[in-house]
Amino acid sequence: MAAPIDEAKLNAFVGKMLGDLGGAMSVPTVRLGVRLGLFDALATGPATSAELAQRAGGLHERYVREWAMAQAANGYVGFDPASREFSLSPEQAMVFHHADSPVYLVAAYEMVAAMVEAEPKVEECFRNGTGVRWGDHAGCLFCATGAFFRPGYVNHIVQTWIPALDGVEAKLHAGIRVADIGCGVGFSTLLMAQAYPQSQFTGYDFHAPSIEEARRHALAHGLADRVQFEVATAKEVPGRDFDLVTMYDCLHDMGDPRGCAKHMREILAPDGCWMIVEPMAGNRPEDNLNPVGRLYYNASTMICVPTSLDQEVGEGLGAQAGEPKLAEVIRDGGFAHVRRAADGPFNMVLEAR
Repeated sequence: MAAPIDEAKLNAFVGKMLGDLGGAMSVPTVRLGVRLGLFDALATGPATSAELAQRAGGLHERYVREWAMAQAANGYVGFDPASREFSLSPEQAMVFHHADSPVYLVAAYEMVAAMVEAEPKVEECFRNGTGVRWGDHAGCLFCATGAFFRPGYVNHIVQTWIPALDGVEAKLHAGIRVADIGCGVGFSTLLMAQAYPQSQFTGYDFHAPSIEEARRHALAHGLADRVQFEVATAKEVPGRDFDLVTMYDCLHDMGDPRGCAKHMREILAPDGCWMIVEPMAGNRPEDNLNPVGRLYYNASTMICVPTSLDQEVGEGLGAQAGEPKLAEVIRDGGFAHVRRAADGPFNMVLEAR
């Protein structure tokens, strides 16, 4: 016999679903607004749809009007019924306009679009247990991922994460050798290089197109003379006696994170430090049933786990592995000391020696 329906619970759940569906349907319109410069144009001051269309380079007013009403319904822009003007508040601008804001989130919409595009590939993984090679997911996922993490790196690597490591910042100012492994398109490597000009940095990633993009960034920022980018898997990074090894949001994506940890121990100098930045997660799965865990579990289903299962071993830690599991993996590599050096809403920073 079917359980009776609680109308109040049903209505509440349908209300939640309407909110979720509205958010999902906002993905293409937000992406259009970013590419067409509409959020940036609105950041200069309130405007009617006609004024906004002109301000954004002479777009078609009817489309701009519908787009602006959609964003007003989303709560992403303001709307004044009396003046018919749309506006971007300082808080909304932090998310949609200021690229160096710690909560600049427009790249997340690009990641969502890539996840939807890759859905058939991941569905096949569900059926046969295989994976999806990084770079083969869809679109420019590696570009979107780099852009998504960049605001956090801009606001935390030099300001809070590295200073939280025991004695590392002083060494960086004096001049040491650093390997940034899983560097992607190079944002993390270049931010460190800009802050610590006496040190030498090499970024490594197994994805050749990402390394090509990182080299272009290095040239554009005038850092190619002391920052190198090389293609290599984490377990095959060449060289020895690095004073600092960094990994930003990538250990959980690796097929063999324990083998990776062992190799990190081998390439570090005797008094070297390994800094591991990973997504924030609780110690138990039920601790992650929250808005941040929701984002990470969904992204992990579509990106992180398929990436790991495509590689050798295929441990599939997932983006919500949690500190105890990560510490276990790190200690299996031969590290005696693992501690949480810093954390925030989106990331935790582990220090291993």
